[in-house]
Amino acid sequence: MTEELDPIAERLKVERPVPRPAFRGDLRRRILIEFRPQLDRPPRLRPLIVAYTSSGLLLFAIAIAGVAGLGPLAA
Repeated sequence: MTEELDPIAERLKVERPVPRPAFRGDLRRRILIEFRPQLDRPPRLRPLIVAYTSSGLLLFAIAIAGVAGLGPLAA
């Protein structure tokens, strides 16, 4: 079966259409401009970090208390 497909695969590789270099260059520039990562920090970055970290630690403490049989979720 693969012997039958080898000539077809080779033909597809050779005859594959390739966009013009100018088109590829324009496309690359457009992609880089539109999807460029934000270089600026968001406002109030440190308070956001503190808020997310403290809420995560609080949820982690509640989970540990629940596993230990204490706290609001203990059964």
